[in-house]
This record gives sequence, structure tokens and C-alpha cells, in this order.
Amino acid sequence: MPTLYRKYRPQNFAQVVGQNHIKVTLEQEIKSGKIAHAYLFCGPRAVGKTTLARILAKAINCEKRKETSAEPCDECPTCLSITNGRALDIVEIDAASHTQVEKVRENIIPNARVAPSGSKYKVFIIDEVHMLSPQAFNALLKTIEEPPPYVVFILCTTEVHKVPLTIISRCQRFDFKRISVNDVVKKLTYIIQAEKVSVEKN
Repeated sequence: MPTLYRKYRPQNFAQVVGQNHIKVTLEQEIKSGKIAHAYLFCGPRAVGKTTLARILAKAINCEKRKETSAEPCDECPTCLSITNGRALDIVEIDAASHTQVEKVRENIIPNARVAPSGSKYKVFIIDEVHMLSPQAFNALLKTIEEPPPYVVFILCTTEVHKVPLTIISRCQRFDFKRISVNDVVKKLTYIIQAEKVSVEKN
């Protein structure tokens, strides 16, 4: 039985709660085809950084996305593989457990040199990027400075002050805000109704 957070995790921009200032900008970039080579998503925990990173990766690789829309179709093989976590061209790394420079050299640099297996872009999503060691950041910087045209980096962090300025300056930065209580209540109400459970209001 799937957990609720996996079952109801947003799969497109419209489903994301809050962060409208970020969604609008990303949607415009996708529709215009002007994708940055590196993004920095920073903000508190549980505000949608990794979720939006996955949606962005899906949208820029969607095989059937309409030119007038930024939303992924969620039906093509690429969208389905990303949703199910089986996409070979979407590389997710938890920097909290891969802080050594060797891990960056093994998982990112060689992988970035290889063209996507079936997608338009190869996307590296690095969660808690501030946990990387200084040596790992230096190794990553060289790749971010001159990435292949088919590579996109999305760096997520809750402590942006720990990310070197050399990395920040080469990324398009987005600052996520805390989700309002009203938005949280609306989302919870939707889930409660969908699950057909009864919850008392206090």
C-alpha cells in the first residue's frame, strides 16, 4: 500500500501548493525553450523543492507536451518512467550521504559526459547540496561551468549560506517560501475527501 505522501505527491505544476512566483517563471522558460543549465532551489524543508525539480525534469523531457503549455502530459513513456522513478536520464543524489569528492567524480562527472539514453535532457537533482565537501564542490563547479548542452543541474538546499558563491553565481536561484496554513488545510481537505475518511475539525 503506497504511503499518502507518495500517492498525492504533485505530478505537474498545477498540483503544486503555493510557490506561484517560481512556477510562473519556470513555466515561461519551458514554453519558450530557454532552459537554464543550472538551477538552485533553496528554502525550508517540505516546501516543494525536490517535487518541483522532478516536475521540471519531466516537463523538459516530455515527449507529448504541447508547445503552448509547460505541463507534462504524464502519459508518454518518459513521463511515466520519471513518475515511477525508473528514468535512467534523471539522476537523483542525496548529498547528505555522498559528501566525498570521489562520489561526485563517480556519479556526476562521468555520467554528465554521456548523452541521454532516450530523453532530450539528462537532469541531475542533488538534494541537500550544501552537504557536499569543499573538494566535491570544486569538482562539481568544473562541470557546471561548462556543461554539455543536454545536461541540466537542479541543486536543492535548506542552507544556501553553506553553498559556495562560485556555485550560486552559476545557477538560476529560486527562493521557496513556507506554505500558508490555508493552502495546507485545502490540500489536507482534498486528501481526506479522496481517502473517504472522517476527521474532526477543532
